[in-house]
Amino acid sequence: MIGLDELQLAARNHGMPLELLREPITPAGLHYLLIHFDIPHVDAETWRLEIGGTVRQPLELSLADLRARPARTLVVTLECAGNGRALIPDHNPSQPWVREAVGTAEWTGTPLAPILEEAGVDGGTVVFTGLDRGIQGEIEHDYARSLSVDEALGDDVLLAYEMNGAPLMPQHGFPVRLIVPGWYGMAHVKWLRAITAIEGEFDGYQQAHTYRIMRDANDKDGPFVERMLPRSLLIPPGIPDFLSRDRHVDAGRVALRGRAWSGQAPVERVEVSDDGGATWRDADLDPPLGQYAWRGFTFAWDATPGEHELSCRATDAAGNTQPLEPEWNYGGFCNNSVQRIRVIAA
Repeated sequence: MIGLDELQLAARNHGMPLELLREPITPAGLHYLLIHFDIPHVDAETWRLEIGGTVRQPLELSLADLRARPARTLVVTLECAGNGRALIPDHNPSQPWVREAVGTAEWTGTPLAPILEEAGVDGGTVVFTGLDRGIQGEIEHDYARSLSVDEALGDDVLLAYEMNGAPLMPQHGFPVRLIVPGWYGMAHVKWLRAITAIEGEFDGYQQAHTYRIMRDANDKDGPFVERMLPRSLLIPPGIPDFLSRDRHVDAGRVALRGRAWSGQAPVERVEVSDDGGATWRDADLDPPLGQYAWRGFTFAWDATPGEHELSCRATDAAGNTQPLEPEWNYGGFCNNSVQRIRVIAA
């Protein structure tokens, strides 16, 4: 049962209504949001991004400085690592996502690698610190995450200042956020204020003490959550029941559509089931939107009168396939089990 604390989180954050899967690019106001602490107030004129630590040449860059640099636009799907948490029993209380913590946007910014090269990064780790500060796990801290130097120097890592052709909204990280294509949402640090090179590994709370696949609260050896596992979602067909969200369709041919993605490798197959996963048939894939974006799929379903359970599952080019059931872990992370939609055809 969801407690009051989780309900408060759910009221502050929102997912993308699944009917918006019809849009290849998610409108900014409907893209999912998870805000750990508070949305900081930022004056764009006085804001500065500091690049320091173990570098040969520290830098301080304004928003105008970043905008004057070469720009790139990438279509990137972002998904919260906790997407599907509410479907895992007895997890550590946190944001109670069902399956709506996802969105795809056009992110415009300047590549990070040339800035790190200009600063002369020396060390094994790059830490990204935001302006948002709070308490989690009884530890007061700024929200901060790290990447290895090799990961931070990736060609497609961006310091983004626009979303869907407009300046970032406050809730999406204005004035600048990190975009790390293929990674779960926790890596895309918002409201950036500092990029710091360090020797060794970063042991900040959001890096070392959460976002791990843990057996219990004291498990310090669980693997880190990093790249998105394959997932597919159907646009719920027909019309919904208000409370249960069960779907109602007319019997006969029903055109099913959805989106699939993976941070491990490109999606190369999507299958659809109408009998709870007992049998599967291949869907047709749309052309890719981009290397890091979800991929559309379609399936012509012959709906017979009665109740059905629709599901879909994605397989990526690395051979990873969605499981039928979630794998339990303490934090409720990375639940990419198949979607199940109850449909009544009449």
